[in-house]
Amino acid sequence: MRSAYADLGGPVHHVDFGGRPDTPPVVLVHGLGGSHLNWTRIAPLLTPYARVSALDLAGFGRTGTAAGPTTVTANAELLRRYVTEVVGEPAVLVGNSMGGMISTLTAAAAPDAVRGLALVDPSVPIAPNVKIDPEIRKLFLINLVPGLAGWAMRRRLATVPARRRVEETLAMTCADASRVPEQVIADAVALDEEMAAASPRRAAGYLGASRSLLRLLARPDGYWRAMESLRMPVLLTHGVHDRHVPIGSARAVAARLPHWTYVELDSGHVPQLEHPQELAGHLLAWLHEHDLIPAEPAR
Repeated sequence: MRSAYADLGGPVHHVDFGGRPDTPPVVLVHGLGGSHLNWTRIAPLLTPYARVSALDLAGFGRTGTAAGPTTVTANAELLRRYVTEVVGEPAVLVGNSMGGMISTLTAAAAPDAVRGLALVDPSVPIAPNVKIDPEIRKLFLINLVPGLAGWAMRRRLATVPARRRVEETLAMTCADASRVPEQVIADAVALDEEMAAASPRRAAGYLGASRSLLRLLARPDGYWRAMESLRMPVLLTHGVHDRHVPIGSARAVAARLPHWTYVELDSGHVPQLEHPQELAGHLLAWLHEHDLIPAEPAR
């Protein structure tokens, strides 16, 4: 994994996981509060078939708020610039959670830059009669309260150790957090501690992203139009135990867009951390079905 920065209106951190030079690129896009580290378990399973990279969106990982606004729409434009200016050719986008929403908006706005779109537990409109997890609802409602949200997050960053914060996040996003290896946790803790000193505005960046996501979901007509406009192959995978985006909402999207490929997984919100082998199997089969990767891995 090679780390670098690109100037895309500000310094944007990205990593190159390697892969076959004669294959189309695959770009991995993390979710709210995540980073390139969200993909370290699955990326090595993809590199025998593709060139794989990941970026840290504005306000997350090693990309600070100096890279630009942290809203969903601003990060969709940042992703477009990354594909066109850094990758340099049309890519397959793989987006998780908020990264799935951002990847969808990028694909809709710049279809010539996206060869295929794989959505991993993406943020999608809440379907009628679908219940939202009470703890998740409470967290996002707090994010909407001016003053209180910023104070609560700054206090948490200042008083709760990084290890505990990482473990609590995994407990809420995984069906079984014990499936996540210790090394992944240790890397996340180290990055969190690194960013605590380097990114004093990360609370504001996180809240800006969270609020913009909630605004799009509250009035989803434009988001639905973006999803319905996609003409490239789309894979939608979703964990049946996802507390952040209920499985009922994913099923509603699959029913409304039956030409998409839809797969359910026995996982929570981040199957790339819980079940990387299973997710990679579905992803590679879909990529091969649509001639987006070679049939045989590199020797």
